[in-house]
Amino acid sequence: MHEGLKVAVIEKGKLGGTCVNVGCIPTKTLVASARAAHVARRAADFGVNVGGSVTVDMKKVKARKDAISGASNAGVTGWMESLDHGTLIRGHARFVDAKTVQVGDRVLEADRIFINTGARAFVPPIPGVEDVDVLTNVEMMEIDTLPEHLVIVGGSYIALEFAQMYRRFGSKVTVIERSERLVMREDEDVSDAIREILAKEGVDFRLDTQLARLKRTDSGFEAELTQGESTTTLTGTHLLMAVGRLPNTDDLGLDKAGIEIDERGYVKVDDQLRTNVEGVWALGDVNGQGAFTHTSYNDFEIVAANLFDDDPRRVSDRITVYGLFVDPPLGRVGMTEQQVRDSGRPALVGKRMMADIGRAKERSETEGFMKVVVDAETKQILGAAVLGIGGDEIVHGFLEAMSAKAPYTVIQRGVHIHPTVSELIPTMLGGMEELS
Repeated sequence: MHEGLKVAVIEKGKLGGTCVNVGCIPTKTLVASARAAHVARRAADFGVNVGGSVTVDMKKVKARKDAISGASNAGVTGWMESLDHGTLIRGHARFVDAKTVQVGDRVLEADRIFINTGARAFVPPIPGVEDVDVLTNVEMMEIDTLPEHLVIVGGSYIALEFAQMYRRFGSKVTVIERSERLVMREDEDVSDAIREILAKEGVDFRLDTQLARLKRTDSGFEAELTQGESTTTLTGTHLLMAVGRLPNTDDLGLDKAGIEIDERGYVKVDDQLRTNVEGVWALGDVNGQGAFTHTSYNDFEIVAANLFDDDPRRVSDRITVYGLFVDPPLGRVGMTEQQVRDSGRPALVGKRMMADIGRAKERSETEGFMKVVVDAETKQILGAAVLGIGGDEIVHGFLEAMSAKAPYTVIQRGVHIHPTVSELIPTMLGGMEELS
């Protein structure tokens, strides 16, 4: 609309998509409430007497979440409805051909069509799953009572955030993960540290375990679990599936437009997010190039730069960066240590424990560590992980240096504020060793 073009936006659900309504904003609001409960329980450690036991009012927790998420949704909706050159159309769009989409009885033609339909939670076809009340991240947003025993299937980002959150609210929590460790895309030391942090808070982990069968019970469900040759049963009151996402491409009529998808259902795009059909782009989760709000927004920036600014920005220029918002959080950028090892390049690695940091000691939040991997020849930073207090913010310092293609010495020689978490980074960079 900024370019003065006439635009139609088609949306069948809530404006703002996953992030605003059932993703980042509401979940991080819940994480904040859970942290408040956790800190209140630890108050005596800081010499603060709150009196009596700490209880959580889940109805108030949900109301706070609804208010914050709802305000974001209302803001986006009001903005979209007031655009001078834009028309908001409610409904489900399907392609008629490469230049035409249909919404109900309405047919629209355009030279430029942008697919941004997002993704949804995947519920695996486990025997008995249709007889049980299965929750995904969407249904979890509607809970206003405390689950007695929340069982979570999956051991990655969404699963772990909900696991710690509801354990802090007061639920018994069990996590079932089929792999031998959590968040398999991370280095083993990161996975192990996250498991230890959550286990210390009382989250029960069943790793290397398959959910084989489900059966409904009066109080919830019974799960049959297999680990190797052994079989056990587990009962729970609430079941959350957090085992991955599916792109919303199966009901768009993409075949009628000739738009190609890959074996997982994601729309195939080139480095500037163009599909194989001229005049059609795919942005956000649906293109498989990133599953985050920040990558989705960057997709928009890439497309707009190419279309309107004569600026040939590309997806391949993007440096991978993301956070895992357990407490303390994980901030991650670039390659993992294992990826660097697999690449075979000569590299340096540095690692320091959060327990060495004054700020962490002062806050009595000494769990976790920071780690960085550097190219031994170019001196450029290849990747970093900061698991600990402020890790999701601190990691951006590495990102900026990587974006500038600056040698690690730029950060190492910087004078960092004391006492902060970031002040340990120059020390870590000054004490790196060869990656063996």
